[in-house]
Amino acid sequence: MALGYVRPARPEDAGEIARIQLATWRVAYRRILPRHVLDNLDEAFLARRWSAAVQEPPSAAHRVLVAVEQAEQSYLVGFVASGPADAEALAPGEPTDALADGVVAVTDLLVEPRWGRRGHGSRLLSAAVDQWRSDGLGRAVAWVFDGDEATRKFLTSTGWEPDGAARALDVDDLLVPQLRLHVAVPAEETGTP
Repeated sequence: MALGYVRPARPEDAGEIARIQLATWRVAYRRILPRHVLDNLDEAFLARRWSAAVQEPPSAAHRVLVAVEQAEQSYLVGFVASGPADAEALAPGEPTDALADGVVAVTDLLVEPRWGRRGHGSRLLSAAVDQWRSDGLGRAVAWVFDGDEATRKFLTSTGWEPDGAARALDVDDLLVPQLRLHVAVPAEETGTP
């Protein structure tokens, strides 16, 4: 088991978050998204977006957490971004009130492949759940690519399941199917005195 921890992202993490996103997408999604789309993603553009997400979130419940691997040096190795569900979390044609208050949407949950299978994804998800619980959010949703077996397997192993919603993203005239997973945010465990 790796030595690691999760902490809130800092403004100076934005460039590293963008690098992790790009590296992970280029490995994990190479058979899902067109190669030229992955090759043309702009790391500087992504870094600016992550900087804004960290420094100017739309609400206090919008958060970016990072996973850190501790060795001789510390490395950022993954991240999770989430916030209250909005129109982006809806399926096509779904009414705007389909995801009621109290639902959080995970927009990104990535661990760089070379750091995978070391507990970072579980630590990120656990830390996020703790924050969702403290924000009073009772259900979580996440869109995953239909062809992303690793993410689906990870999330379903922790209790997530499809909620029946599906959509297809238009990525440079290629429709890429996604399905929405959901899970109840577990109540905080209380110990007996």
